[in-house]
Amino acid sequence: MKTKILILVIFFPILCTISCSTDTIITETTPIPAPLPQKTGKPYNYLALGDSYTIGQSVCETCRFPEQLKKSLENTHPTNSYPITLIAQTGWTTTNLLTAIDNQKLASNYDLVTLLIGVNNQYQNRSFSLYEKEFPELITKAIAFAKGDKTRVIVVSIPDYAYTPFGQQTGNQAKISTEIDTYNTFAKKYCMENTIEFLNITDITREGLKSPDLVAQDGLHPSQLAYSKFVERMLPKATVAIHK
Repeated sequence: MKTKILILVIFFPILCTISCSTDTIITETTPIPAPLPQKTGKPYNYLALGDSYTIGQSVCETCRFPEQLKKSLENTHPTNSYPITLIAQTGWTTTNLLTAIDNQKLASNYDLVTLLIGVNNQYQNRSFSLYEKEFPELITKAIAFAKGDKTRVIVVSIPDYAYTPFGQQTGNQAKISTEIDTYNTFAKKYCMENTIEFLNITDITREGLKSPDLVAQDGLHPSQLAYSKFVERMLPKATVAIHK
Protein backbone atom coordinates (compact mmCIF):
# COMPACT_ATOMS: atom_id res chain seq x y z
CA MET A 1 0.00 0.00 0.00
CA LYS A 2 2.86 2.33 0.83
CA THR A 3 4.52 1.48 -2.49
CA LYS A 4 1.45 2.49 -4.53
CA ILE A 5 1.22 5.80 -2.76
CA LEU A 6 4.89 6.50 -3.54
CA ILE A 7 4.42 5.85 -7.26
CA LEU A 8 1.54 8.30 -7.50
CA VAL A 9 3.58 11.03 -5.82
CA ILE A 10 6.53 10.54 -8.21
CA PHE A 11 4.57 10.59 -11.51
CA PHE A 12 2.21 13.48 -10.77
CA PRO A 13 4.77 16.30 -11.39
CA ILE A 14 5.88 14.57 -14.60
CA LEU A 15 2.35 14.63 -15.99
CA CYS A 16 2.02 18.28 -15.01
CA THR A 17 5.24 19.16 -16.80
CA ILE A 18 4.13 17.49 -20.04
CA SER A 19 0.75 19.24 -19.88
CA CYS A 20 2.29 22.70 -19.33
CA SER A 21 4.77 22.18 -22.15
CA THR A 22 1.96 21.23 -24.55
CA ASP A 23 0.00 24.39 -23.66
CA THR A 24 3.02 26.56 -24.48
CA ILE A 25 3.45 25.03 -27.94
CA ILE A 26 -0.20 25.65 -28.82
CA THR A 27 0.09 29.31 -27.79
CA GLU A 28 3.14 29.90 -30.00
CA THR A 29 1.41 28.57 -33.14
CA THR A 30 -1.52 31.05 -32.94
CA PRO A 31 -2.07 32.52 -36.49
CA ILE A 32 -0.85 36.14 -37.11
CA PRO A 33 -3.69 38.52 -38.12
CA ALA A 34 -3.70 39.60 -41.79
CA PRO A 35 -2.48 43.20 -42.43
CA LEU A 36 -5.08 45.92 -42.97
CA PRO A 37 -5.60 46.95 -46.60
CA GLN A 38 -3.63 50.00 -47.86
CA LYS A 39 -5.50 53.26 -48.45
CA THR A 40 -5.91 54.09 -52.12
CA GLY A 41 -5.82 57.67 -53.38
CA LYS A 42 -7.13 59.31 -56.53
CA PRO A 43 -5.69 61.13 -59.53
CA TYR A 44 -5.77 64.94 -59.59
CA ASN A 45 -5.37 66.37 -63.09
CA TYR A 46 -2.95 69.28 -63.56
CA LEU A 47 -2.82 71.49 -66.68
CA ALA A 48 0.27 73.69 -67.19
CA LEU A 49 -0.03 76.44 -69.82
CA GLY A 50 2.84 78.63 -70.95
CA ASP A 51 6.04 79.06 -72.91
CA SER A 52 9.74 78.24 -72.38
CA TYR A 53 9.45 78.92 -68.65
CA THR A 54 6.81 76.19 -68.35
CA ILE A 55 8.36 73.66 -70.75
CA GLY A 56 11.67 74.15 -68.93
CA GLN A 57 14.00 75.21 -71.73
CA SER A 58 17.59 74.11 -71.04
CA VAL A 59 16.76 71.99 -67.97
CA CYS A 60 15.80 68.32 -67.69
CA GLU A 61 12.17 67.24 -67.99
CA THR A 62 11.86 66.54 -64.28
CA CYS A 63 13.58 69.86 -63.44
CA ARG A 64 10.93 72.20 -64.85
CA PHE A 65 8.53 73.68 -62.35
CA PRO A 66 5.38 71.68 -63.28
CA GLU A 67 7.25 68.41 -62.71
CA GLN A 68 8.77 69.67 -59.47
CA LEU A 69 5.35 70.79 -58.31
CA LYS A 70 3.92 67.38 -59.16
CA LYS A 71 6.68 65.67 -57.17
CA SER A 72 6.12 67.97 -54.18
CA LEU A 73 2.40 67.23 -54.23
CA GLU A 74 3.11 63.49 -54.36
CA ASN A 75 5.46 63.80 -51.40
CA THR A 76 2.79 65.68 -49.45
CA HIS A 77 -0.01 63.27 -50.43
CA PRO A 78 1.73 59.95 -51.27
CA THR A 79 -1.46 57.99 -51.93
CA ASN A 80 -2.56 60.34 -54.74
CA SER A 81 -1.28 60.88 -58.28
CA TYR A 82 -1.00 64.13 -60.24
CA PRO A 83 -0.91 63.52 -64.00
CA ILE A 84 0.24 66.59 -65.97
CA THR A 85 -1.00 67.90 -69.31
CA LEU A 86 1.63 70.32 -70.61
CA ILE A 87 0.80 72.87 -73.32
CA ALA A 88 3.85 75.07 -73.68
CA GLN A 89 6.65 75.75 -76.13
CA THR A 90 9.70 77.97 -76.31
CA GLY A 91 8.95 81.23 -78.11
CA TRP A 92 5.19 81.17 -77.67
CA THR A 93 3.29 84.43 -77.30
CA THR A 94 -0.23 84.74 -75.96
CA THR A 95 -1.45 84.32 -79.55
CA ASN A 96 0.50 81.08 -80.02
CA LEU A 97 -0.83 79.67 -76.75
CA LEU A 98 -4.43 80.50 -77.63
CA THR A 99 -4.03 78.75 -80.99
CA ALA A 100 -2.47 75.68 -79.40
CA ILE A 101 -5.26 75.46 -76.83
CA ASP A 102 -7.92 75.66 -79.52
CA ASN A 103 -6.18 72.86 -81.46
CA GLN A 104 -5.97 70.60 -78.41
CA LYS A 105 -9.71 70.57 -77.58
CA LEU A 106 -9.05 70.05 -73.89
CA ALA A 107 -11.53 68.63 -71.41
CA SER A 108 -12.88 70.70 -68.53
CA ASN A 109 -11.88 68.35 -65.73
CA TYR A 110 -8.62 69.77 -64.38
CA ASP A 111 -8.14 70.13 -60.65
CA LEU A 112 -5.34 72.68 -61.09
CA VAL A 113 -4.32 75.02 -63.93
CA THR A 114 -1.19 77.19 -63.97
CA LEU A 115 -0.60 79.97 -66.51
CA LEU A 116 2.74 81.68 -67.18
CA ILE A 117 2.81 83.67 -70.43
CA GLY A 118 3.87 87.02 -71.86
CA VAL A 119 7.65 87.20 -72.02
CA ASN A 120 7.69 86.57 -75.77
CA ASN A 121 5.13 89.28 -76.35
CA GLN A 122 7.67 91.62 -74.75
CA TYR A 123 10.76 90.10 -76.39
CA GLN A 124 9.20 90.12 -79.87
CA ASN A 125 8.05 93.73 -79.41
CA ARG A 126 4.39 92.86 -79.83
CA SER A 127 1.95 95.62 -79.03
CA PHE A 128 1.10 95.66 -75.33
CA SER A 129 -2.55 96.07 -76.32
CA LEU A 130 -2.36 92.50 -77.70
CA TYR A 131 -1.52 91.20 -74.22
CA GLU A 132 -4.28 93.32 -72.71
CA LYS A 133 -6.72 91.61 -75.06
CA GLU A 134 -5.42 88.02 -75.03
CA PHE A 135 -4.39 87.57 -71.39
CA PRO A 136 -8.03 87.83 -70.20
CA GLU A 137 -9.01 85.36 -72.94
CA LEU A 138 -6.44 82.89 -71.62
CA ILE A 139 -7.72 83.36 -68.07
CA THR A 140 -11.28 82.64 -69.22
CA LYS A 141 -10.12 79.43 -70.91
CA ALA A 142 -8.05 78.40 -67.89
CA ILE A 143 -11.07 78.76 -65.61
CA ALA A 144 -13.19 76.70 -68.00
CA PHE A 145 -10.57 73.93 -67.98
CA ALA A 146 -10.49 74.07 -64.16
CA LYS A 147 -14.07 72.81 -63.90
CA GLY A 148 -15.28 76.40 -64.11
CA ASP A 149 -13.71 77.11 -60.72
CA LYS A 150 -11.33 80.10 -60.74
CA THR A 151 -9.93 79.15 -57.35
CA ARG A 152 -8.19 76.24 -59.09
CA VAL A 153 -6.22 78.63 -61.33
CA ILE A 154 -2.78 80.05 -60.46
CA VAL A 155 -1.21 82.77 -62.62
CA VAL A 156 2.58 82.95 -62.34
CA SER A 157 4.39 86.25 -62.92
CA ILE A 158 6.83 86.65 -65.83
CA PRO A 159 10.53 86.15 -64.94
CA ASP A 160 12.92 89.01 -65.66
CA TYR A 161 15.62 87.86 -68.09
CA ALA A 162 17.45 91.20 -67.76
CA TYR A 163 19.20 89.58 -64.79
CA THR A 164 20.87 86.88 -66.89
CA PRO A 165 24.08 86.86 -68.96
CA PHE A 166 21.92 87.01 -72.10
CA GLY A 167 20.01 89.99 -70.78
CA GLN A 168 23.22 91.79 -69.91
CA GLN A 169 24.49 91.36 -73.47
CA THR A 170 21.44 93.10 -74.92
CA GLY A 171 22.44 96.44 -73.45
CA ASN A 172 18.75 97.09 -72.68
CA GLN A 173 18.48 95.75 -69.15
CA ALA A 174 16.50 98.71 -67.79
CA LYS A 175 14.07 98.63 -70.72
CA ILE A 176 13.52 94.87 -70.33
CA SER A 177 12.80 95.16 -66.61
CA THR A 178 10.47 98.13 -67.06
CA GLU A 179 8.45 96.33 -69.73
CA ILE A 180 8.31 93.09 -67.72
CA ASP A 181 6.97 95.14 -64.82
CA THR A 182 4.29 96.60 -67.08
CA TYR A 183 3.13 93.12 -68.11
CA ASN A 184 3.15 91.80 -64.56
CA THR A 185 1.36 94.84 -63.18
CA PHE A 186 -1.45 94.38 -65.67
CA ALA A 187 -1.74 90.65 -64.97
CA LYS A 188 -1.68 91.13 -61.20
CA LYS A 189 -4.31 93.88 -61.31
CA TYR A 190 -6.57 91.76 -63.54
CA CYS A 191 -6.22 88.78 -61.21
CA MET A 192 -6.91 90.83 -58.09
CA GLU A 193 -10.02 92.38 -59.63
CA ASN A 194 -11.30 88.92 -60.58
CA THR A 195 -10.24 87.09 -57.40
CA ILE A 196 -7.69 84.87 -59.14
CA GLU A 197 -4.47 83.71 -57.48
CA PHE A 198 -1.40 85.62 -58.75
CA LEU A 199 2.00 84.27 -57.70
CA ASN A 200 5.02 86.57 -57.89
CA ILE A 201 8.31 84.83 -58.70
CA THR A 202 9.94 87.69 -60.64
CA ASP A 203 12.01 88.75 -57.64
CA ILE A 204 13.63 85.30 -57.56
CA THR A 205 14.85 85.68 -61.14
CA ARG A 206 16.22 89.16 -60.34
CA GLU A 207 18.80 87.43 -58.17
CA GLY A 208 20.30 85.78 -61.27
CA LEU A 209 23.41 87.95 -61.52
CA LYS A 210 24.26 87.71 -57.81
CA SER A 211 23.43 83.99 -57.75
CA PRO A 212 24.44 82.47 -61.13
CA ASP A 213 23.16 79.05 -60.04
CA LEU A 214 19.64 80.43 -60.56
CA VAL A 215 20.31 80.62 -64.32
CA ALA A 216 20.41 77.59 -66.65
CA GLN A 217 23.48 76.75 -68.69
CA ASP A 218 22.11 78.62 -71.70
CA GLY A 219 22.58 81.87 -69.78
CA LEU A 220 18.95 82.88 -70.24
CA HIS A 221 16.36 80.60 -68.64
CA PRO A 222 15.81 79.67 -64.98
CA SER A 223 17.76 76.72 -63.60
CA GLN A 224 16.43 73.72 -61.72
CA LEU A 225 17.24 75.57 -58.48
CA ALA A 226 15.27 78.62 -59.57
CA TYR A 227 12.28 76.46 -60.44
CA SER A 228 12.48 74.76 -57.05
CA LYS A 229 12.19 78.20 -55.46
CA PHE A 230 9.12 78.87 -57.63
CA VAL A 231 7.60 75.65 -56.34
CA GLU A 232 8.30 76.50 -52.69
CA ARG A 233 5.96 79.47 -53.11
CA MET A 234 3.51 77.65 -55.33
CA LEU A 235 3.04 74.45 -53.31
CA PRO A 236 0.87 75.85 -50.46
CA LYS A 237 -1.43 77.60 -52.94
CA ALA A 238 -1.60 74.57 -55.24
CA THR A 239 -2.36 72.26 -52.31
CA VAL A 240 -5.31 74.39 -51.27
CA ALA A 241 -6.59 74.72 -54.84
CA ILE A 242 -6.27 71.09 -55.81
CA HIS A 243 -7.58 69.38 -52.65
CA LYS A 244 -10.73 71.39 -52.09
